[in-house]
Amino acid sequence: MKKIKAIIIEDETLARDLVKSYLNGENDIELIGEFDNGFSGLKAINDLKPDLVFLDVQMPKLTGIELLELLDEFPKIIFTTAYDEYAIKAFELNAADYLLKPFSKERFNQALNKVREKESDLGELKKHISETKQLDKIVVKSNDKIDIIQLNEILYFEAQDDYVMIYTKTGKFLKYDTMKYLEEHLDDSKFIRIHRSFIINVNEMQKLEKFGKDNYQVILSGNIALNVSRSRYQNLKQYLNL
Repeated sequence: MKKIKAIIIEDETLARDLVKSYLNGENDIELIGEFDNGFSGLKAINDLKPDLVFLDVQMPKLTGIELLELLDEFPKIIFTTAYDEYAIKAFELNAADYLLKPFSKERFNQALNKVREKESDLGELKKHISETKQLDKIVVKSNDKIDIIQLNEILYFEAQDDYVMIYTKTGKFLKYDTMKYLEEHLDDSKFIRIHRSFIINVNEMQKLEKFGKDNYQVILSGNIALNVSRSRYQNLKQYLNL
């Protein structure tokens, strides 16, 4: 029988050691690597092509959820997580399993059996996770480069067909995403949509001024002028208490 090739991506040494100890005696699973951060784990998935990944959800810099968003092909995933019960309910909607820390050997074995029996629908999993997650940073993958953009660095987003262009204080980045998704998952106390093509960081807004007869535009830091649509103008006025 072909062995299941597995890796562990987990920033806590004790948690990695626990998974390794539980894998002892599982003759059909071969542990081919362990990694203590999302970046090395992402590289390992692309290079080693594991069948199964034990993936921590909450890691610094690149979380397990953000790592999933950067994958083109998906192994089976068992989450090791201290996430709250609401996120876990989202995980349960899919074939991929989760282990809520601290987990027992019995619960670990249940997760393994689930992986052995079923294929994980990671595309659906990503959908459910993304529906529960408010963005706290933006991760952009371009060729072999990954950029992590903090939200306070962003000036505005611009729609470009099926992509968005992210304009920051130091440059611009193209990401495959929709304005609708961003509008729903960005903190609405810090970002507001002013046009079908623009979402702005309100902390970068310098002024709102009339442009032509009945049109308005916002001026952002760096003297960037963006049009405000008539349908969005009232929302912007309300936000500014005008």
